[in-house]
Amino acid sequence: MTAQTTVKPTARLIEVFSAIQGEGLNVGTRQIFIRFALCDLRCGFCDSAHTWNAPSTCKVERSPGLRDFEIHSNPVPLPILIEWIERQNLPCLHDSISLTGGEPLLHVAFLKEFLPQVRSLTNLPIYLETGGHRPEQLALILPYLDSVGMDLKLPSVSCESHWEQHAKFLELCHNSHLDVFVKIIISDRTDPSELERSALLVANVNPEIPIFLQPVTPLAASEQFTQTPVLAPAPEQVLMWQALMKRFVPHVRVVPQTHKMLNQL
Repeated sequence: MTAQTTVKPTARLIEVFSAIQGEGLNVGTRQIFIRFALCDLRCGFCDSAHTWNAPSTCKVERSPGLRDFEIHSNPVPLPILIEWIERQNLPCLHDSISLTGGEPLLHVAFLKEFLPQVRSLTNLPIYLETGGHRPEQLALILPYLDSVGMDLKLPSVSCESHWEQHAKFLELCHNSHLDVFVKIIISDRTDPSELERSALLVANVNPEIPIFLQPVTPLAASEQFTQTPVLAPAPEQVLMWQALMKRFVPHVRVVPQTHKMLNQL
């Protein structure tokens, strides 16, 4: 008779740190960020291409906001990550915990066990930042989430196309009564017909869901991995596109990456 083997959940991480959220509905709030490794998308504007693959080590702040990082090996066992979050969670400091990446939903088996524990420990709301293209994985952790920021990928900007998955994903979030918003990266090569299609997709689920248009932050020459640099749109383009989308949905805001201006990670 052989002893039953229990597989202990682990996750491959990039970093754990405390910072000011720079994007979307939670902009300006203080969060504990858990940045997961691995992504199955290859967006041409990505400013986190270092998360596409899983490194052998990850960085963890000793003190929230001080950037006094320790280096630890990957993958990270669940109890160790709980310890790191507990250390970050000083009284009255954080508004929520951000699951970001990479694509956090590639770690859904880990999240199913981790999220109930970290919510119980911290009493902090859980916010998921995601590419919005994995509705089946989202369904497995919906009970443990409080808010979701769904990136809607425009083919003309990201070179990714996931319209059907985005629609299913957004409907799942809405039906679960989560606080959900849609973020759309725009650049000088944005196709306005895709913005109209995006607005209709959102309106089909609920026209009250807010949309954030985020002008792309151009990458430094050393960070570019496409032959043609992805450039920010002109102001007159942004004004025209916002007006276009507001014909279908009332809440369309233009917010750049404020954390880049604040020199936050």
